[in-house]
Amino acid sequence: MKAIIAEKTGGPEVLEFKPDHPVPTPKEGQLLVKNNISGVNYIDTYFRTGLYQSPKPEILGREGAGTVAAIGPGPNPFNFKVGDRVAWLTTGGYAEYTAVPADRTVRIPDGINDEDVIASFLSGMTVLSFSRETYPVQKGDWVLLHAAAGGAGFLMTQLLKTVGAKVIGTAGGPEKVALVESLGADVVIDYRSEEGKDWVKIVKEVTGGQGVDVVYDSVGKDTWEGSLEAVKRKGTIVWFGNASGPVPPIALPKLSPKCVKIARPTLFGYIETREELEYYVNELFSLLKSGQLKVKIHKVYPLEQVAQAHRDLEGRKTTGKLLLKHE
Repeated sequence: MKAIIAEKTGGPEVLEFKPDHPVPTPKEGQLLVKNNISGVNYIDTYFRTGLYQSPKPEILGREGAGTVAAIGPGPNPFNFKVGDRVAWLTTGGYAEYTAVPADRTVRIPDGINDEDVIASFLSGMTVLSFSRETYPVQKGDWVLLHAAAGGAGFLMTQLLKTVGAKVIGTAGGPEKVALVESLGADVVIDYRSEEGKDWVKIVKEVTGGQGVDVVYDSVGKDTWEGSLEAVKRKGTIVWFGNASGPVPPIALPKLSPKCVKIARPTLFGYIETREELEYYVNELFSLLKSGQLKVKIHKVYPLEQVAQAHRDLEGRKTTGKLLLKHE
């Protein structure tokens, strides 16, 4: 099969295309899925660079959609059949075939195509769980959302407006600002503009000097101090990404003056059980089918061009989701 192997940590150049990599054999509790579409996520770059530890060589990619090609030996508690259309969450998506745990795999209902599923699967469940559990966003809450035009931000802006929150989004450049405005955000700050460089001041002005109830910050190093300034007394900051580098160690007394709560969640902690996974999957599929949640696909790359996809993502040249197509 065709696969992309990261032999070692490093830049996008470590992603090597292999036209004749062996197809994995599914073990007990696994399915072999012939992938149609795989997602490219910022977390893939963290594993590639070594910011997050993982054994090398490895096939990156945390999600995919396709059809069941074979079922591993032993019990089949979820009654999967060869030919079922499925989506999965594990590792090994940058390949034509992936052996995936059956309990991390779900059937895709009729009426939703593979592209829309993977444009919202990992990212959509992430923002659903963070806005329901990490900080349960209520109607009327002021929310500051960094990178509001990105893969997760695009979906989260819509979800926040669905519950009636007041959204302040940050984005880089007029095109991204226009996109976030089109999603219904109440205020959009272009952090690249002269005025937008002082985004904390704008947030304070918009909220009557109070600050926001919650900050969702996937940028990290460049924004963490401003996020602490922009949150209101007794507010919450949710750090969930490192697009500009990780948040440095924070002295806990920094949180004391405003009684600030901080969280550093990951989706996988919210969907550990099958019941939790199905809850968020069903919620996501329902939002997609009803049209309440719209996806934006930046580009669909052939598998061989995954290194370019990483460059585009890290260069902040993208809005919405990057997908890989397996021909």
